[in-house]
Amino acid sequence: MNFYLSTTFTFSILFILSIFGMILNKKNILIMLMSLEMMFLSISFSFIFFSVYLDDLIGQLFSISILTVAASESAIGLAILVIYYRIRNTISVELMSLMKG
Repeated sequence: MNFYLSTTFTFSILFILSIFGMILNKKNILIMLMSLEMMFLSISFSFIFFSVYLDDLIGQLFSISILTVAASESAIGLAILVIYYRIRNTISVELMSLMKG
């Protein structure tokens, strides 16, 4: 039982660190995207771990769908970031309000 508690604690710490990465860093969009990916990954690991612990396949299928959405989100986010960098020559988040229609 101690092993299950420690892994749950590890996934929770990983999730909280990614939330702090999103909140505390508001200047660099790459670190914000990496924090978002780490958040998805910690949730996914948690679903996989509890799926194995409860001997149920639904958590593993749900984690695969989360990782698929996270991969597509990061690909689209990086494409937008590359286009933004080509236009503005910076990736600062403060200037993102200039992109409003």
